[in-house]
Amino acid sequence: MDFLILLASWFVFHSYFFEELDMILKNTGLNFVNAGVLMSVYWMAIFVLTGFYKKLYLVSRLDEFIQAIKATITGALVLFFIGIIGDALSIEQQRNLAVFYWVSVFSMVAFNRFMIRTVQRFYARRGKGLHKTLIIGTGESAKTAHDDLLRNKTLGMQVLGFVQVNGQFPAEHIGIKKEEVIGHLDGIRAIIDEHNVQDILVALEPDRKKDLVDVISKVDFPDITLKLLPDFYQMVSGLSKTNQIFGMPLVEISPEPMPLWEKTAKRVFDILVSILALIFISLFVPFIILAIRITSPGPAIFKQTRVGKNGKPFTILKFRTMYIGAEEKTGPTLAKENDPRITKIGYWLRKLRIDEIPQFINVLKGDMSLVGPRPERPHFVEQFSVQIPLYTRRLRVRPGITGWAQVKWKYGGSLDTVREKTKYDLFYIENISLKMDAKILINTILTILKGKGQ
Repeated sequence: MDFLILLASWFVFHSYFFEELDMILKNTGLNFVNAGVLMSVYWMAIFVLTGFYKKLYLVSRLDEFIQAIKATITGALVLFFIGIIGDALSIEQQRNLAVFYWVSVFSMVAFNRFMIRTVQRFYARRGKGLHKTLIIGTGESAKTAHDDLLRNKTLGMQVLGFVQVNGQFPAEHIGIKKEEVIGHLDGIRAIIDEHNVQDILVALEPDRKKDLVDVISKVDFPDITLKLLPDFYQMVSGLSKTNQIFGMPLVEISPEPMPLWEKTAKRVFDILVSILALIFISLFVPFIILAIRITSPGPAIFKQTRVGKNGKPFTILKFRTMYIGAEEKTGPTLAKENDPRITKIGYWLRKLRIDEIPQFINVLKGDMSLVGPRPERPHFVEQFSVQIPLYTRRLRVRPGITGWAQVKWKYGGSLDTVREKTKYDLFYIENISLKMDAKILINTILTILKGKGQ
């Protein structure tokens, strides 16, 4: 609908300023139709980058009106400055064109979105098109949340049932029937898959606040929207943002704190740096491979399965720094300081971070990023997911060659060390930005230059 509306706005714009536009089109070699399609694609790209399609489900009409203003002003300003560079018309003419085109696009897009949201609300009030929702908890708070959702269909949630946390059925005075309790928290993943759940609302009792972090860690899945009742905002400060959804305040655990334009810039930067790094370092790679092969038998390139974004496994590439068969007797073991499994040349490869060079190939393939939590093996991901609360939140983003935990924390093979490093990883994920990435890269370069790597 947006695309058709944008084509219509181009037609209106052209009908009012056909002389000026024909002059511009002649210089570019485009005709009226091609230019209309191109401009519509341009606006769609602007909408994507400004987050106009980030949340499509039952968005507040006022919020979307404000978002439409921001997106269309951004697009109009870009066109205005491009027009000035083109120098086909005077600045005054360019300003008039940009303002009129903005008014045309904004008014038609805003009206289109208003009508769509109105239709959505109409069907939502009748219980159609709602998200399948589970309520975690079986106490009075859970019952209150259930009743609120039934009264307010425009919240967009259809409650399938309740999930036990403590293994006890609710007391009769609460009003929750036994058949409405569809499972226990320990089996939440199977319940989600069986019922195609889209939203989860955590509604614990005030005396169960201590269980909140453990509950969140068990229901924190990338494909599920997780909401909490507002009483628990202080408990998850820094992990969430508050949303007012059609009059009912909820706390939503934010899975994507990084705007799309920043994610796009981050990915482009990853690709460019990886290509330049591989070209520059390719001259030294034969000497590195020769040094590894001479000092210890076995291949120079080490391959291993690691867990990437959203739990997807991938094969990581590194220059081998350990002896072949280093874990045959011990099984999977975390690396530690003064690790006896590391070869003599491997010690220096790790210290100067040279062993990470092949991972630029992983970055080019999209398995990794330059900056992010270090990828771990499936064996340890399963282990730490049980032992460390919110550990799986590390899987929200692409793993990185370097990360906040690597520049701020020491090496270590104990669970306590992993737990401390996880805190730094979670801090990075909740504060991820291009500025944060730049800070980590600078710290990493300084670490390499000072020879403080491990």
